[in-house]
Amino acid sequence: MKGLESENDRGTCLSDWTTFGVPASLERLVHCRSVDEVRGAIVGASERGDALHVLGGGSNILATNDVEGTVLRMAIEGVESIDGAPSGQVRIKVGAGCVWHGLVMYSLEQGWSGLENLALIPGSVGASPMQNIGAYGVEIEQRFAWLEAVEVSTGSLRRFDYADCGFAYRESVFKRDLLGQFVITHVAFDLLLEPELCLDYGAIAAGLKAAGVDAPTPRDVAEVVMAIRREKLPDPAVLGNAGSFFKNPVLSQSAFDRLKKEHPTVPSYDAPSGVKVAAGWLIEQTGWKGHDRGTYGVHDKQALVLVNRGGASGRDILQLSEEVQQGVFAKFGVQLEREVNIW
Repeated sequence: MKGLESENDRGTCLSDWTTFGVPASLERLVHCRSVDEVRGAIVGASERGDALHVLGGGSNILATNDVEGTVLRMAIEGVESIDGAPSGQVRIKVGAGCVWHGLVMYSLEQGWSGLENLALIPGSVGASPMQNIGAYGVEIEQRFAWLEAVEVSTGSLRRFDYADCGFAYRESVFKRDLLGQFVITHVAFDLLLEPELCLDYGAIAAGLKAAGVDAPTPRDVAEVVMAIRREKLPDPAVLGNAGSFFKNPVLSQSAFDRLKKEHPTVPSYDAPSGVKVAAGWLIEQTGWKGHDRGTYGVHDKQALVLVNRGGASGRDILQLSEEVQQGVFAKFGVQLEREVNIW
C-alpha cells in the first residue's frame, strides 16, 4: 500500500505540515497512530488546559498566528475490506491518516472504482468527509458508507452513517454543528466492482479524446484528471498553496437570474439548493487573476488559488483573500466563502 502512509517525522513548525508553508510555531505536536492514542492526546490536552487542534494532511489550513495548545496530528493508517457492501460493491475501512491520493490509486490497483475523478486531491482520508471533497462531477458522499470518530468530551467512539453527516457542497456537520467536537479516526467507503464512469465534465471528455481513448477505464479517467489538475493547479511542493481557496457560490434562482441578466456569460451549474456559479470566473473578471505581491499572490492559471511564493505570512494571505472577496462583492454582489480553514 505504498503511497497511502502518512509521514510522521518532519518537525514542529506548522510550515512542515501544511501545504501553504507559512511560518507558525507549534506549542505541542502529538502524532496519533491509533484510537487509544487519540484518546490519550485528548485527555492530555484537557488536563493541561490546552486548546485542541486536529491536523490531517494540512492541505486546507492557513495559520495566521503561532498555534498554542496541542495539535493532534492524525496518523492512523491501514485499509481493510469489511462486510456490509451493497451488491456489486466492496466496502473498505480506511485509517483517517492515510493519504487521499494514495487511496485513490490503491483502489484502482485493486480493480475498485468510484474515486477516480478525485485523483490528486491533496490531504488525508479523515478530512474527506469533513469537506465532502469533490471534483469533476463526483463528491465523496456518493461513495461514503460511514465513519468513526472519537468524541472529545467523553472519549467514546461513535459511528456516523450517511444521514448523520449532513453533507452539502464542501460541507458536513463536522464543519458546522459538531465543529471541534469529534476527531475522525476511520472512514468506510463503498467502491464499485464494475465501473460506472462519470464523464460529464467537459475537460475529461476532451482529455480522453485527445489521448485517443474510446473505451475508457477508471484508470484512464484518473490519468486525465491528474493531467488537468497538474495543468491548472500548482504543486504545493513547489509553490505553497491550499488548492481552491474559495467555494463556488450557490445562489438562489432569483439571485442568479439577476446576475445572469447583467453578466450573460457567467458560467453556472445546477445545484440541489439553487445555481452554482464559478468563483474562479468571478475573481478573474475583477482583475485578480495573476495578482502579484512578490512573496504571495493569486495564481496566474487558476484564480481560485492563492499562493505563497516564499516569505509570506498567513496574515498577508488572509488579507489578500479578504480583498478578493470585497472586489467580487463590489462588482457582482456575490459573497465568496473561504474553503480554507483559518487557524
